[in-house]
Amino acid sequence: MPRTAASNRRAPSAVVPGSVVLITGAARGMGELYARRAVREGAAAVALWDVDRERVEALAAELDSAELNTAELDTAELDATPAENTAVGRAPADATDSVRVRAYTVDIADREAISRAARRTREELGDPDILVNNAGIVRGALFWEHEPERDIEATMRVNTLAPMWLTRELLPAMLADRSRPKRILNIASAAGTLANPRMSVYAASKWAMIGWSDSLRLELEREGHGHIAVTTFCPSYISTGMFSGARGPLLTPIMRPSTAVRAAWRGMLAGTPIVTKPWTVKLAMALRGVLPTRAWDAIGGRVFHVYSSMDRFTGRG
Repeated sequence: MPRTAASNRRAPSAVVPGSVVLITGAARGMGELYARRAVREGAAAVALWDVDRERVEALAAELDSAELNTAELDTAELDATPAENTAVGRAPADATDSVRVRAYTVDIADREAISRAARRTREELGDPDILVNNAGIVRGALFWEHEPERDIEATMRVNTLAPMWLTRELLPAMLADRSRPKRILNIASAAGTLANPRMSVYAASKWAMIGWSDSLRLELEREGHGHIAVTTFCPSYISTGMFSGARGPLLTPIMRPSTAVRAAWRGMLAGTPIVTKPWTVKLAMALRGVLPTRAWDAIGGRVFHVYSSMDRFTGRG
């Protein structure tokens, strides 16, 4: 194994404790669960970025002043032994005593707003060691029903350009500091691996994110920056409200947010390059890779019902 790849495989328990964590789209859903995990596992500081000022400030106040509620964790996690907790990077309970949690109201569709918020975050909390590019929007409609600015441009800015802009802001400090492991978790989607009707722009935004994210991983490894690991998470539908009305394809139930967050977080801690969830995502990718297009259209569309999964989409955007 190349030295650069091997050096990313630090003990997961060493990643979060004492770190500075920045999470976008942190006010609700998966972003909130990532924030709760960061606090629970002993981060020194957690920056919560979101466009919703009221919600993100309320969450920051809760996490900054109260003992973390573990309700978001699955029963299996709550029943884990101390050894298992250490294996997935959980810190002792008293590791959260001095955590600082701060809210930042940021419209990440605006590159200048990202730059200003990143500068303020660094000044107040320090350079982030862990970046979770979680924020995203979806527009479920036929392509010709998308408005150029409100739908197409907004989706590409939030889902694709914003993670690039923010990572570019933070990466120089990550490159310079080898004192502790660094992590970048990019939340993509299974939609970025397969074409799907009524989500063409969303799929394009996630396709681009996957290509950029994994290319960044390779660049860091090839240039000897093994202390920085990039993980790309590609989940199917998750019951956060963002995909309300969507139906999971055959053998692919709508996932609970806690299930998705646990898989992504563990992958990030371990420095896993690409994490997919559930197993049917890999199956679909494999079938699409070997079958002629029309054969996949028949199997994916009519047998697995991938192509009709967005027909009843209502979503919250």
